[in-house]
Amino acid sequence: MAPRLTPKGAATRQRIVEGAAAELRARGVPETTLDDIRARTASSKSQLFHYFPGGKEELLLAVAEHEADRVLSDQQPHLSALTSWRAWHDWRDAVVDRYRRQGQQCPLNALMSQLTPATPGAQAVTRQLVASWQGKIAVGIRAMQDQREIPADLDADQAAAALLAGIQGGVLIMMSTGSVTHLEAALDLGIRQLQAVPSSSIASSSNTGSAGSIR
Repeated sequence: MAPRLTPKGAATRQRIVEGAAAELRARGVPETTLDDIRARTASSKSQLFHYFPGGKEELLLAVAEHEADRVLSDQQPHLSALTSWRAWHDWRDAVVDRYRRQGQQCPLNALMSQLTPATPGAQAVTRQLVASWQGKIAVGIRAMQDQREIPADLDADQAAAALLAGIQGGVLIMMSTGSVTHLEAALDLGIRQLQAVPSSSIASSSNTGSAGSIR
């Protein structure tokens, strides 16, 4: 069990995680040792095991959580402001730019491959990333439904899941080929499908019930 940390201790732990992430990105996950991380973070062996009693696997899991958070933070502020079609296209560009800069080496994927797949913590990192990402996209879809840019009867969660699945497929192909073409296609088609709403659907929605009602 991780120790209860003071604010200073939490800051020290975060510094170690961020330093470890930088070292793992620079050297690669399989080649990085705890001694490399200690040198990068100016930490003693006792410090490492104080903050990460489970050793390297616990530290890798903490770095994986950090990298998962970066996946979402790199898309901000656009991901949390999908309230116009211009904002959706700005988000699209941010996603493509993020993965273009990352290239074929995905730190999160590399970290997860080194963790025991059955580890509950490892599974939780992936589940939380997918849930958070999908949830933010769904919030954006609902914002457009509120503006009657998208029909109210569209299942926002399902549409967000489909768009995210397309993004992840594009990222996997990019990691194999080095090309962002499929990622761009998944985003462009996904957004275009959200926009491709018959005017009659919006009209019937606006004429049903009181103004502003959403079924």
